[in-house]
Amino acid sequence: MSDMSKHPAIAKEAVLYRMVTPEHVCPWGLKAKDLLRRSGFDVDDRHLKTRAETDEFKAQHKVATTPQVFIGGERIGGYDELRRYLGKKLVDPRATSYRPVLVLFAMTGLAALAASYAVSGELLTARAAQWFIAFSMVVLSLLKLQNVETFSAMFLNYDLLARFLG
Repeated sequence: MSDMSKHPAIAKEAVLYRMVTPEHVCPWGLKAKDLLRRSGFDVDDRHLKTRAETDEFKAQHKVATTPQVFIGGERIGGYDELRRYLGKKLVDPRATSYRPVLVLFAMTGLAALAASYAVSGELLTARAAQWFIAFSMVVLSLLKLQNVETFSAMFLNYDLLARFLG
């Protein structure tokens, strides 16, 4: 049961404090604003326009981060606390997800089938299998360029030879 269902009499109005400076717009503040609006709230969007103003707000409310959401005069908290308050599922940042790998292979598989059809007029060919492997290696190498250390650590989970030798 969400906290929201415990407070049915609360008007659907929220006050959102978020950092919006010329150099930085808080992405979690944007997400909180969108979530509130999608949940039917009128949002009083209050921008913290400088680092000093943000630090003063955090000290005043004894919080470590912004954004901060208030509903019915009660501080709900940041984005994760807002999701919890509204009864929305929270994503565990440490949870393992194979979705990106599956999507990567699905996309390269479709690209290989499309290339096979474009060249030979047939989808399932030996060449399509070769292209699937080649396209997959190219896309995996592009991922490696984002962050070599993280990629190599992640890839060890899929590399059976590295597991055997390790």
